[in-house]
Amino acid sequence: MEARGAESRADFIHKLQVALKEARESQYWLMLVDRGGLMPSEATRALATEADALVRILAKSVVTAKGRR
Repeated sequence: MEARGAESRADFIHKLQVALKEARESQYWLMLVDRGGLMPSEATRALATEADALVRILAKSVVTAKGRR
């Protein structure tokens, strides 16, 4: 994970926020793939579930890291 190479707490938080943004963008694209019927719905649902879990983990990590300032 890129955040492990952070140079400061602020840099670590920034890297977590970038990862969160990318995970949310992945959710968006998975929704479009599903709506467009480009993959079987079961596959996109499974991936969307994983993306949702990552978003939740990253969001909580950002909150926790910001709270420890």
